[in-house]
Amino acid sequence: MDISVVIPLLNEYESIGELSAWIVDVMYRYNYSYEIIFVDDGSKDKSWNLIEKLSFENNNIKGIKFRRNYGKSAALNVGFEKAQGEVVITMDADLQDSPDEIPDLVRMIKEENFDIVSGWKKKRFDPLSKTIPTKLFNWATRKMSGIYLHDFNCGLKAYKLDVIKSIEVYGEMHRYIPVIAKWAGFTKIGEKVVQHRERKYGVTKFGLERFINGFLDLLSIVFVTKFGKKPMHLFGTLGTLSFGIGGFVSVWIICEKLYQLSYGTIKRDITEKPAFYLALVAMIIGTQLFLTGFLAEMISRSSHDRNKYLISQTTNINS
Repeated sequence: MDISVVIPLLNEYESIGELSAWIVDVMYRYNYSYEIIFVDDGSKDKSWNLIEKLSFENNNIKGIKFRRNYGKSAALNVGFEKAQGEVVITMDADLQDSPDEIPDLVRMIKEENFDIVSGWKKKRFDPLSKTIPTKLFNWATRKMSGIYLHDFNCGLKAYKLDVIKSIEVYGEMHRYIPVIAKWAGFTKIGEKVVQHRERKYGVTKFGLERFINGFLDLLSIVFVTKFGKKPMHLFGTLGTLSFGIGGFVSVWIICEKLYQLSYGTIKRDITEKPAFYLALVAMIIGTQLFLTGFLAEMISRSSHDRNKYLISQTTNINS
């Protein structure tokens, strides 16, 4: 199969029929073998009924339904598990992503050998209250991840099948699939300017709180990808540094006290100096950080799937 199109949705009854017809038209025009996987993330309207009808009329259209809303990441992860196409396309169901972009995305994956191609909605039809925070969010993500994409949150992306079968998307990590993929060994990540269409039906499902949650998720994914298998490298380093600073200040205070004793110029006791308590706190924090790293390392080493991520990056010549 050439292409799998994975579409998470929530209460998008008005747009599903038009979107599926548009995708099918593109597939026929370019003679692709395909499947369309709609993942209904707990819709309360008639979305699922329409998906069932479309699936009955076209065997290439498939559906997965959640009993309640679990979020876009969960929907994508389940869709990725079901996808079988050589190239996997993700897009939103609100008609703001154009299926006419699919052929170019597929070409970049197949001919230019990209692992991931991310859409860039260079010209957006969004209010400033959304575009300005989005620019700040993308800037912070570029700096922290080292991946220089302009639009991490664009729903229109293309992946090699190996990529989506080698990663797990959870929580609200769908924004950072390129980051997750990079740390899984898929480093050829490209970008394509795509058309951003005005929303035709319904209302947006995201508010300003997603930018706060997005930043926290970014910190989480950077920590997990860099230190998930070696937590002692982070906590041990910070603990040693904190304990060392506290120890150095303590020794300095003690030496100063001895010096004053030798010359009979004692001004006040050690316990009367704020630096003594700051040094003590630094040493306690350092000890706690070191112990945290030690415990995290023990838990990590006892995990049964500790080296699972390595298996996905190996190639067996006889497989």
